[in-house]
Formats: sequence, structure tokens, C-alpha cells
Amino acid sequence: MIILKSKEEIEKMRIVNRMVGEVLNVLKKAVKPGITTEHLNSIAEKEAKKRNARCGFKNYGGFPKSLCTSINEEVVHGIPSKKRVLKEGDIIGLDFGLVYDGFNGDSAITVAVGKISEEKRKLMQVTKESLYKGIEKAYPGNYLYDISEAIQEYTESFGYGVVRDYTGHGIGRELHEDPPVPHYVPSKFGRGPMLKVGMTIAIEPMINAGSWRVRTLKDGWTVVTVDGKPSAHFEHTIAITEDGPIVLSEVN
Repeated sequence: MIILKSKEEIEKMRIVNRMVGEVLNVLKKAVKPGITTEHLNSIAEKEAKKRNARCGFKNYGGFPKSLCTSINEEVVHGIPSKKRVLKEGDIIGLDFGLVYDGFNGDSAITVAVGKISEEKRKLMQVTKESLYKGIEKAYPGNYLYDISEAIQEYTESFGYGVVRDYTGHGIGRELHEDPPVPHYVPSKFGRGPMLKVGMTIAIEPMINAGSWRVRTLKDGWTVVTVDGKPSAHFEHTIAITEDGPIVLSEVN
């Protein structure tokens, strides 16, 4: 069931999502060669505590950390570790969530570690642009798969693969609510649910430089590309209003 939010509830979601964006900005500045992903996780937890917010991912479904750190061919759900040291030329996906005043915030960015290859730079750029292509379709009266189609058409025009196994999602008092938000059109029949004022969704394209196919490592969490090529991930939580989409997790 899709839960529509009141203006007051959307304002509460704006507050928590802005916090998430602020923490991701802090993490982005901390990314450099030689630091561990566990160090980034520690920073995220300290920043959450400063804001009197709870880390939304820790122990969610059994996930052991507060931050997802996914490096290079890792697509999503990478587990922070003292043994994972960032190297010049890596890219790292940072996916983070908070809970504050009864509502969830969720956002993700992919960050360059020092100087990166042109292949990785272009992948990051196109993935981020695809997120905004999707957001542009999030108007009341449009349909969910209008968002999916915009993302798929844009990224596939560059020869990239759109991950199909993992999707965006509704969000609110729960981290994952209806509807699932695919970043590709899952069927030639139907356009998905109509977008309505009060819907709040997390759009998070995971785009691979090669094939869209992925697999999960033995740790039960870390998802990687089957062909070993890099992947990028960007996410925003948005609200659909009478005037169109509002990006709740964007911080200037």
C-alpha cells in the first residue's frame, strides 16, 4: 500500500533527509587514499550522534554497520571494514540513512578517491545525471515507470547496464515502503502506479559500466558486477507535490 504524506509529514522528512545530505557531504570530504571504510563508518556514526538521530541501516535486516561502502565493482551494500583501505583511482559508493522524529532519510553518492580514470569519471557523471532525469518525471499525473524509462533510456544510450535486481523504494516512517521504484521499465504492459501528491520515494540508480548482471558475495551483503566492471550509485529521497518533485536530501 502506498502511503501518502501530509505537508507536515513531508516537512519532517525534509529535516531528516537534509541531515543525511549533510553527513554525506562530511564523508565526501573525508574520502582520500589510505583511509579505511571502517573510518568512514565511524565518522557517519559520530555525525548522526551530533544530530541526535539514529543510524537507519545498522542492524536493519541484519546489516552490521551504519554506512554502506561499495568500492569499484561493488554495486551496493558493501560492509565497512578496517581491512578495506581506499586507494588512488578507486571510486566508492556511500549509502546512508537516518531516523529522526519518526521518519527515515536515505541518500547515496559515489565519490572519487584521488585521481580516477576517464571511464569511472564518465560513469559517475552519467549515473548522477540519470538520477535527475528520473526526478524530472516525478510529477503528479505521470506514472512510476516514466521515472524508470527516463533513467534507463539515458544510461543505456552510453552503453551502460542498469541494475535490475535492486530498486528504489517508497520511504517514510519505514525505510522501505511501497512502491518499489525500478530504474528500468520492467514490463511492456502498464506504466506502474500513477504518481500522486504526497508520495515520497527514494530514487537510486545503480549503473554498471558493463553488463547489468550482479551477484552477491559470500558475506551475504556485498553485491558486485558479474563482469568485474565498475558501478556507480546515486540516490535522493524526493516528495511529489502539486508543484512537482522536491528533492528532500539535497544539500547545497
